[in-house]
Amino acid sequence: MKRSAGKRAYDDTLIAVVLVLVVIGLVVLYSTSAYNGRVKFHDSLYYLKKQGFATLLGLAGMMVTARIDYHRWVPFAVPGYLMAVFLSLAVMFFGDEYNGSKRWLSLGPFSFQPSEFAKVAVILFLACLVSRNVKKMGKFSTMILMILPVLPIVGLVGASNLSTAIIILGIAAVLIFTASPKYSQFVWMGAAAVSFMAVFLALESYRLERIAIWRNPEKYEKGYQTLQGLYAIGSGGLFGRGLGNSIQKLGFLPEAQNDMIFSIICEELGLVGASAIVLLFLILIWRFFVIATRAKDLLGALIATGAMAHMMIQVILNIAVVTNTIPNTGITLPFISYGGTSVVFLLLEMGLVLSVSNLIE
Repeated sequence: MKRSAGKRAYDDTLIAVVLVLVVIGLVVLYSTSAYNGRVKFHDSLYYLKKQGFATLLGLAGMMVTARIDYHRWVPFAVPGYLMAVFLSLAVMFFGDEYNGSKRWLSLGPFSFQPSEFAKVAVILFLACLVSRNVKKMGKFSTMILMILPVLPIVGLVGASNLSTAIIILGIAAVLIFTASPKYSQFVWMGAAAVSFMAVFLALESYRLERIAIWRNPEKYEKGYQTLQGLYAIGSGGLFGRGLGNSIQKLGFLPEAQNDMIFSIICEELGLVGASAIVLLFLILIWRFFVIATRAKDLLGALIATGAMAHMMIQVILNIAVVTNTIPNTGITLPFISYGGTSVVFLLLEMGLVLSVSNLIE
C-alpha cells in the first residue's frame, strides 16, 4: 500500500482484531465474574470496573506508543530490561502473596505484576541485541551470548511464576531462531532447555505434584479446579448454554474469571463461540507475521516476531491448561482473563507493533 509522506497508515486489521478481543473480553469477564463480585464485594460490577479502567489506560497507552517511532525505544532497551530484573527481584522480597505465590508488588492502593512488564522488556531488549549482532548469529557462541542475559529474568520470574518464565524463554528462543542462519544449533539449545526445565521442576516438590494432579486430577483435592473446568467445557456442547447462563461460574469453578475463563466461554458459547475466539487469535498472530515480513528493518521485524511468539505461546498454554492437556501452570488468556497489569502491557505491546506497521513501505 502506497503512503503519502507524513501520512500514518497503521495495520487496520490488527487494530480491529485487538478492539474486538478487548470488547469480547469485557463482556465475557462481566458474565463470568458478576457472581463472584456480588458474593465477595457486594458489587457485581467489581471486576468489570477494574478491568475497564485498566483497558482504557492500556488503549490510551497503545495509541501513544503507536505514534512513536519504535527506534526511539532503543536507548531504553537495556534500562528497561534491568528494571524488569530489579522488579522481579523485589517481588521475591517484598511481593504480596496470593494463593501461595508471590507475583504482585503493591504501590499504595495499586498492585501490579512485574512479570507482565518483563515480557515486553525482553522483546525490546532481545530485538535490539540480536539486530546489533545479526552478522555473527551463525556462530554457536553468539547464540549462547544472546540467551545468557535472559536467564536471570527467567530464573527470577520462574521462582514464583513458572508459566511466565516459559513464555519469556519461548520468546527468546523464537527471536534468536528467527535471526539465526543455522537451525541445527537449536537441537543443542533445545536439549539444554529440556534439561534446565527438568532440574527446575525437581527443585520444588509442588511442581512435581502438579504433574501428578494433571495425570489423575480426580485423585487429588487440588484437581478440583481442573475437573470443574472440564465439566464446564463438556456441558457447553456445540452452541453453549447461552451468554450469562453458566452453572460452573456460580461458585463451582474457583476464580473462574482468571486462568479458567476459557472453560466458561466453552460452557456459555459452546464449541462455535470458543472456535470464533481462537480464530480471532489466529488472525492476530497472522497480522504479526505479515508485519514482521514487511518491516522496514530487522529491529522492526524482531519486535513483531516477539509479539507473535508471546501471543502464540500464551494462548496455546492457556487453552492447553484449561483442557488439561498440560499441567496447570496458572496462565491468563490474553485480553480476556481478569488482570489489569496484563491488559495494560498487552495493549502497550500492540502499540509497539503498530508503530512497526506504520513504517512499512
